[in-house]
Amino acid sequence: MTIDFPTAGVLPKNTLSSAVEFFQDGGVLVSLSFGLLTRVNVGISYGASGVLGSNRVTFNKAPGLNLKWRIVDETARSAAIAVGFDSQGKESYIDSTKRYTIKSPGFFIVASKNYSFLGYWSIHGGLNYSLERDDDDKDPNGFFGMEKTLGPSMSLLAEYNLGTNDDGRRALGRGRGYLNLGLRWALADGFVIGFDLKDLLRNQSKQSSSNRILRLEYARAF
Repeated sequence: MTIDFPTAGVLPKNTLSSAVEFFQDGGVLVSLSFGLLTRVNVGISYGASGVLGSNRVTFNKAPGLNLKWRIVDETARSAAIAVGFDSQGKESYIDSTKRYTIKSPGFFIVASKNYSFLGYWSIHGGLNYSLERDDDDKDPNGFFGMEKTLGPSMSLLAEYNLGTNDDGRRALGRGRGYLNLGLRWALADGFVIGFDLKDLLRNQSKQSSSNRILRLEYARAF
């Protein structure tokens, strides 16, 4: 995953990855992913807004489920390709339109390619179709991302969500798409801390500034 969207990368078999994400309005999202097979990952996630602070706690409607299968491995000339499903949206859940502030990917296909350039540089691109459609915007969507290493323990991430499924009459977006930036720092073996700045284009009119997200990750092989 870059910031909100998947990559074609998969966890090795019998590896467990856990993450905790802290977002605005005192929100917390906890997720687990497991390398079930050599090319197949499964995962579950659940969150709520108002967990931190004095506001009322509002739990997500249901746990998020995800499945990813890498159908093509990367070679020197071609990208890796993965398909899957992810029902976990990001940030607060909105009951009136039965969607997350950032819609879940839903069904997706994504390609990823790695290059050696002053360290490592990875690029990603894909298409997705979210099942969060009660805001009357049922269009498919596209996304792009990249990651560039900054020395042995840090990396810079950038992601652009076209937002074509979030610019209708009842949607939250204004047709600009979502531009996100992130920083990842590997503090110890398997432990990563991340900081994200999201919606830099102010696609959502209700946002007066970019969202700031803190993310903690830990992965371990069994």
